[in-house]
Amino acid sequence: MQLFIKHYSEVDKDTFHDLIALRISVFVIEQNCPYQELDGLDKDAYHLIIREEDEIIGTLRVLKPGTSYENEYGIGRVVSHPDHRGKKLGHLMMTKCMDFLVNELKVSNIRLSGQSHLTAFYERYNFKSTGKEYLEDGIPHTDMLYNSESL
Repeated sequence: MQLFIKHYSEVDKDTFHDLIALRISVFVIEQNCPYQELDGLDKDAYHLIIREEDEIIGTLRVLKPGTSYENEYGIGRVVSHPDHRGKKLGHLMMTKCMDFLVNELKVSNIRLSGQSHLTAFYERYNFKSTGKEYLEDGIPHTDMLYNSESL
């Protein structure tokens, strides 16, 4: 199993194709949620990718401030392949992502919009609900914020 984080400019087209295919298979098809997956935000994002042999089995993206959130880095599109669930890939991805943001990029504020049923999952990584809950593409979401100064 390989796990790496690369900026979009460093991701080859086949890898990007495969990570988009995984996101569409889960978010659009499995969750029956038609939405515009290619939203233009990937082009200036970091992409965390877990690959097993030649298959991408997990991915997430890290958005820079000013992209989705005005003043904070953002984490989004956290997804694991349905055939590899139960391997705790979400925890592996969040651990690596938080290490990258906090220890390498020295980020202190991180925001995410998580599906509400995953709030407890993100709380394990010191994210706190801002109290803002809303429907996004018909799915309940919760706005969550990580602030290293409040730890």
